[in-house]
Amino acid sequence: MTKEYVVGMTGASGAVYAIRLVQELCRAGHRVHLLLSESVWQVFTLEMGWKVEHGDLAAVPTLFGLPEDADLQIHGSRDYGAPVASGSHLTAGMVVIPCSMGTLSAIANGSSDNLLERAADTHLKEGRPLVLVPRETPFNKIHLKNMLATADAGAKIVPAMPGFYHRPETMDDLIDFVVGKVLDAMHVEHTLFRRWGDREKE
Repeated sequence: MTKEYVVGMTGASGAVYAIRLVQELCRAGHRVHLLLSESVWQVFTLEMGWKVEHGDLAAVPTLFGLPEDADLQIHGSRDYGAPVASGSHLTAGMVVIPCSMGTLSAIANGSSDNLLERAADTHLKEGRPLVLVPRETPFNKIHLKNMLATADAGAKIVPAMPGFYHRPETMDDLIDFVVGKVLDAMHVEHTLFRRWGDREKE
């Protein structure tokens, strides 16, 4: 069944996780609202090697390798007119991936200085699934307290920590494991990695 999801992408390292998640959700036929922070554009250049102008939303679907019929709605950080800025707009959940420590802090403290933070706050207040994927190491005590605060408020913390029991052979295997765990947290079916015990069934 087609559902509607929100994917928030911050400037933390790990852009490839968000890209893979959007690809998978769109491939499954879901509608995706992609919320981009201001620092994402620099990460696109540094990590992905993309030569894209700051704020060029129209270039994103092609850069993400999405088909023309993908149901992707892209919103800039100040687009408060976006549907997902309001709790009256129903979604099946939101993922912030990767989640920077600055964004984590804003969500933990109820600050809504941009659309991404506002949408995350909306999902918490409406009791809808919110998954945060922190990509930082090591964590300091403030980071840990903020994770606990968001978890207490109803968010699920899924750190970008790939497992190895599925015997990954490529970088894509490691990326798919993390994205698969995010999809599990959102109760979205997928086949991105081999589950524990599946090897023994062969």
